Amino acid sequence: MANNRFSILVVDDEPNNFDVIEALLNAETNTSRQGDYQLHYAASGQNAIASLDIFKPDLILLDVMMPEIDGIEVCKIIKAMPQWQIVPIIMVTALSSKSDLANCLNAGADDFISKPINSIELRARVHSMLRIKQQYDHIQTLSHIQANTINILECTLNELRGTFNSRMSHELNTPLNGIIGTISLLKDDIENMDIAEIKEMLGWADESAQRLDSLTKKFLTYLDLENSSSQKKFFKSAHTEFSNAIVENQLKIYAQNYKSCNGNGNAEHHLIFDLEEAEIALSDQYLITLLLELLDNALKFSASGTIIKVSSQVVNNTFNLSVQDSGRGMTEDQINRIDAFVQFDRKTYEQQGLGLGLKIVKKIVELADGKFSITSIYQQETTIHISLPIAQS
Repeated sequence: MANNRFSILVVDDEPNNFDVIEALLNAETNTSRQGDYQLHYAASGQNAIASLDIFKPDLILLDVMMPEIDGIEVCKIIKAMPQWQIVPIIMVTALSSKSDLANCLNAGADDFISKPINSIELRARVHSMLRIKQQYDHIQTLSHIQANTINILECTLNELRGTFNSRMSHELNTPLNGIIGTISLLKDDIENMDIAEIKEMLGWADESAQRLDSLTKKFLTYLDLENSSSQKKFFKSAHTEFSNAIVENQLKIYAQNYKSCNGNGNAEHHLIFDLEEAEIALSDQYLITLLLELLDNALKFSASGTIIKVSSQVVNNTFNLSVQDSGRGMTEDQINRIDAFVQFDRKTYEQQGLGLGLKIVKKIVELADGKFSITSIYQQETTIHISLPIAQS
């Protein structure tokens, strides 16, 4: 298809028949289809086969009765060529016996139309076959996407090995068991419970469901980012305003919800902001994801009551963002081994999660042609540094 028009190849040894078909299709003045067709002509079967790569037809109207090579043989030849098998072929024939029509279908034809050609029937069959061709094309596109996804999964298979099975199983089973266990208790004894007990148990189930939902969304975000690697230019096409008020509000809400979900009572982190606004070459979706993952990491790995500072400034047409916490810090070896499904000192601290947070942040920054770095003093503090390009006006 060229210029959003369907390419139709008409194969007939009589040029006048081409003119008739062209007139009948162009006579469709009462629908939006008018002008959607780009018609090409081949006067013989040999010419038709030779012109396939030139015209790249979306549909072929093929006359049955032609000298040298008849339409049925031409149909067989075209349908035997892998790259043209999905192109619909409508046989145009003056034959009417069932055996003749069966020969057309056995040759691989997708449909047929009898001479003399009726304009309404012609347009209906053309519409039908082109709709089928579009569906084939859509399926083929989905097939390519699937193949690309499979390649990505194969490339990241080593990441998923090792601790993945046990870690993923544990992280999924813990909230699932919480949900299933709570429902089981309610089913068995709800008649003997008062409203306060029921609400408390539903709270447990809700907390487990929220944890499972968060884990699932994070994992899907990670897979989406891996899939975006092959479409890097599209990843950076969106522009987003880094607004002080919006960023502060969203991060404060996230920190408050984090405190509630983790049962920290009145204790909370002290968020400090020193922000400069900018227009960033990054989508709103991924900017928010990046910010929340950085804050989540700082909240998770620093004690309640400590300070978390979020800073940003524009230097030399580059947006610089940093998130600093007074947490347990990281060694140089740990910084070098930041990866998906890896959490350090897990046995000591027993935090939830798969270790995907900083991996997601690194991937977003990489796809945006930015820079990611960490400075840390073990058992004292950690600062995540992000540099992103400014959107070009």
